[in-house]
Amino acid sequence: MATEQGRTSLRGFLQRLTASEAEIEAQELRQESAEVGGTPARQCSRGQVVCVSGRLRTVVYTPRTNLPTLEADLYDGSDTVTLVWLGRRRIAGIEPGRHLTARGRVAVRDDRKVIYNPYYELELPR
Repeated sequence: MATEQGRTSLRGFLQRLTASEAEIEAQELRQESAEVGGTPARQCSRGQVVCVSGRLRTVVYTPRTNLPTLEADLYDGSDTVTLVWLGRRRIAGIEPGRHLTARGRVAVRDDRKVIYNPYYELELPR
């Protein structure tokens, strides 16, 4: 049994040694999301109330004539969920690279997972 465990740890070490930076980042984000009880984004489906946790990749203000929106892509290492705040131009702390946890009901828009007006908690900058 000790030999089996030794092989497993060696295999993990070799995978990390040969993995790309993006693969290592994705693995770390998946682990951090699991630690805070987040649902993996790839498992989220339409109508489901979820808690997702990850890093904001992009934040875009979309001026529209009738209703401005602030959109942010949250990546958790498995997939991306777009967070949309209706009627907002800016929210303090919502910026690319920031880690946060968001809760809300998943919708699907243009084949993308979206949570409108999510409840969110910003994590301390790392």
